[in-house]
Amino acid sequence: MKIAVLGGGPSGLYFSISMKLRDAANEITVYERNRADDTFGWGVVLSDETMSNFDDNDPVSEKMIRDHFAYWDDVKVVRGEESMTSGGHGFCGIGRKVLLMLLQQRAHDLGVVLEFEADITPDKIEELRRDNDLVVASDGLNSKTRSLYADQFQPDVDMRANHFVWLGTHQKFDDAFTFIFEKTEHGWVWAHAYQFDDDTATFIVECGPETYQAFGFGALTQQESIALCEKIFAKHLGGHTLMTNANHVRGSAWIQFPRVTCENWFFDNVVLLGDASATAHFSIGSGSKLGMESAIALADELSSGKPLSDALQTYQDDRKLQVLRVTSAARNSTEWFEDIERYLELDMMQFNYALLTRSQRISHENLRLRDPEWLASAEAWFQAQAGSNSTRSPMFAPFRLRDMELANRVVVSPMAQYKAKGGMPTDWHFVHYAERAKGGAGLVFTEMLCVSKEGRITPGCPCIGPEQVPEWTRLTDFVHGETNAKICAQIGHSGRKGSTRLAWDGMDQPLPEGENWPLLSASAIPLMDGNVIPKAMDRADMDAVRDQFVTAVRAARDADFDMIEMHAAHGYLLASFISPVTNKRDDDYGGSLENRLRYPLEVFAAMRAEWPEGKPMTVRISAHDWMGDDAVTPDEAVQIGAAFKAAGADAINVSSGQTDKAEQPIYGRMFQVPFADRVRNEIGLPTLVAGNIYEPDHVNSILMAGRADLVLLARPHLADPYWTLHAAVDLGDEEQVWPSPYEGGRRQANTLAERARTMAT
Repeated sequence: MKIAVLGGGPSGLYFSISMKLRDAANEITVYERNRADDTFGWGVVLSDETMSNFDDNDPVSEKMIRDHFAYWDDVKVVRGEESMTSGGHGFCGIGRKVLLMLLQQRAHDLGVVLEFEADITPDKIEELRRDNDLVVASDGLNSKTRSLYADQFQPDVDMRANHFVWLGTHQKFDDAFTFIFEKTEHGWVWAHAYQFDDDTATFIVECGPETYQAFGFGALTQQESIALCEKIFAKHLGGHTLMTNANHVRGSAWIQFPRVTCENWFFDNVVLLGDASATAHFSIGSGSKLGMESAIALADELSSGKPLSDALQTYQDDRKLQVLRVTSAARNSTEWFEDIERYLELDMMQFNYALLTRSQRISHENLRLRDPEWLASAEAWFQAQAGSNSTRSPMFAPFRLRDMELANRVVVSPMAQYKAKGGMPTDWHFVHYAERAKGGAGLVFTEMLCVSKEGRITPGCPCIGPEQVPEWTRLTDFVHGETNAKICAQIGHSGRKGSTRLAWDGMDQPLPEGENWPLLSASAIPLMDGNVIPKAMDRADMDAVRDQFVTAVRAARDADFDMIEMHAAHGYLLASFISPVTNKRDDDYGGSLENRLRYPLEVFAAMRAEWPEGKPMTVRISAHDWMGDDAVTPDEAVQIGAAFKAAGADAINVSSGQTDKAEQPIYGRMFQVPFADRVRNEIGLPTLVAGNIYEPDHVNSILMAGRADLVLLARPHLADPYWTLHAAVDLGDEEQVWPSPYEGGRRQANTLAERARTMAT
């Protein structure tokens, strides 16, 4: 093939090397707009895994790079006068200029033509397209090629909030990758520092937009800015200066990070590579690593014997997904640093853990592999904070709300069963909830128990009132007498989402004609076309429904539930008042958030007044309607949580979505945790969270990082009522209590698990 590579950075050079290795007859020319020895970065970070990939692809250049490495195994976090170090992270650094020189030499030795100071205009790009079999655009995050063919690539550039400047120093940071956080008169400023050769380290200074503006960094010259950074970090620089290699930039060299994504990575005979196609924030490592690994994948596909279009399509399909995993982790890390003031007051142990796990790529058990001693100290700290002297994993730490003490932090999430008869719970409910209480979870939620038959979602949904007290008492007596679990009654009213079929007969579909019942909501908006149009509640309706909630609370008290939760999420009645999507009222209960909260807070106050003082009460909210800015957003969720905290809520159960069928949720592993994290740490109240959480690792990571206090699992508990008991076995935790009749099963499970671990090592 005859190939033009636009951009002589690491990804373009490494692609050229890789293609020459696969077929020396490939005719490759690299066009670079800068001189051979120009570079505007300092160090490049590569992981052990990446170096292994390089060794498989080209042992020669891998050795060239490795011979110039600075290695470190530790991550050190310094916050004011405090510091903490953890090990086992396995990274290495190399100067960007050295890396480029090595790759240039290797490419030259293999016969790649390198043209520097090349003026790549739009006309030149078009000419190269005509004259080459393939044009590889590795021309960086400001890619001219991507801009020229924007209608084909469909790029999206998201300029992130924080500002940063890329500097260097001769101060030594050769013992650890070091994060330094300093509190200044204008807010927090922090540095990412790491050694990349014998006498030079990268020193990236970052801060939030308010601090950036307050210092006036944007109006300073580079030297003025550097002098100010030297003053901020003086005690860490040991008398050494900070240096810039961006003297070509006029004025301040501070920038914001552009998160680049593209719908398409190729068209015709042009393909994007590296930062031109997708960017990964510097806080999780090097974009160079990502681009060079993509170069290997592209070279593999182009050498597979497939037609060019098929090879490029396969490359895009496969590599785009892999890059998305990294860039999603990078987004998590970016947002963590953007919200860092939320975490800076955490205990140093928890702050350090939160920093290490910010991207969600590093999990709890992964940290155990890296540094078991440090993680053991972190777990002991967490248990001590919970009032225990245990050294068990965070998920097995006790938790207290008012007088209710939970044995652990695992919660069986509310899950509709659709098995009630005329609003009455049945044997199904007894067996379902009792079995999960036996399964080791600290807390078991009922499904939403409706305050009236008219407030049911479906004919199969149970109610809670005087008539149901004996059946619910039968359940709570069993839970209290035979298990260590506590049990919570979630209480709610379906609102406009009522009068629908059982889930397996057609989720949210209206009942057959003649079987529907009248509905109430904040406004007269049906769930979907064809569903019952609800009545917009008047004051008399509000009074009646409020009193139904109070009656339900009395029933929960009489049935001896340990806790109650008011369901104000997922588009049900109370949520229909909170969300502007479903609340179109023009009276005192519509419009502003204060007005929209008025009725739900009134109901909460009436419920709390009827509920025993020593028993906790929580509220479930939807933190995100997933419907744009004219709906409930995470910003507004913080205000909603704060309002219920002021009203006396003991915790907020943070969920999202299900407000309206027009929603566009973004699902993913632990996708609701950021919302719970924000509510918890901004309003200072415990949170509960659910949402695609299915492994003990997830639970422990969430808890240890301080992102929530209780973790709810739904589908895992449908698949395995004994999820907590089995999780303890998997973790090698032999302290977990099993029901006495199951003691033989506990011994066998632990024996088999220990045998499997022994064989694995």
